Amino acid sequence: MSKPELVYGLHAVRAALKYDPGHIVEVWLEQGRHDAKMQQLAQALTRLSAAVHRVPRRELDLLTGGAAHQGVAVRFEGATPRDEDDLYALLDELTEPPFLLVLDQVQDPHNLGACLRSADAAGVHALIAPRDNAVGLTPAVHKVASGAARTVPFFQVTNLARVLRALKDRGIWLAGAAGEAEQEVYQADLTGPLAIVMGAEDTGLRRLTREECDFLVRIPMRGHVESLNVSVATGVILFEALRQRTQTAST
Repeated sequence: MSKPELVYGLHAVRAALKYDPGHIVEVWLEQGRHDAKMQQLAQALTRLSAAVHRVPRRELDLLTGGAAHQGVAVRFEGATPRDEDDLYALLDELTEPPFLLVLDQVQDPHNLGACLRSADAAGVHALIAPRDNAVGLTPAVHKVASGAARTVPFFQVTNLARVLRALKDRGIWLAGAAGEAEQEVYQADLTGPLAIVMGAEDTGLRRLTREECDFLVRIPMRGHVESLNVSVATGVILFEALRQRTQTAST
């Protein structure tokens, strides 16, 4: 299983319950809370197979480090991440050129969720991320992804550079996104077997990841800001690739 996560607060727990209830393994509910919102949520949680504890508010305060828990917390264990062997099995089964997305140490669950949503819309076959220093499929990711966390195969690998080399050995071209790239994304050939490689929120591509890329592309910026949020940039590049791939397929 993935690393357990403590999820608390009405909205966050509702998201876990809606998108991935099977991985809620333990529940804490504040004693004495009888308002309608809490009662409805408590009824849904007690129908799970998870252990349920009704505790004083001070115990929830201690459990969550004094955070705004709103009287409820759950322990969430995400599904076991698929690894590189599963990735290669998926690639072996494809009957069309692979179209992949690689996120190098993206840590914000909202960014991962938004990237999954864009990947689903653009027809990406798989999203690949490292296990370390990167967010996994948390309840927040499921919520932002709006179902795409279940439709886009998600792989977490222990050695991203090794996997990138293996992709190249399979004839997949690696296009890395970097603000200092000479080539604009609209000038690049994004057809055929391809993996779009995006960097972390603040630091961009790591050196080893960048060195594995076959070429780099940038999004032209005409205003005053220097860069886009990683999930926005991912959407721009994925849909330019989709445009090119669709155009090629129709000719």
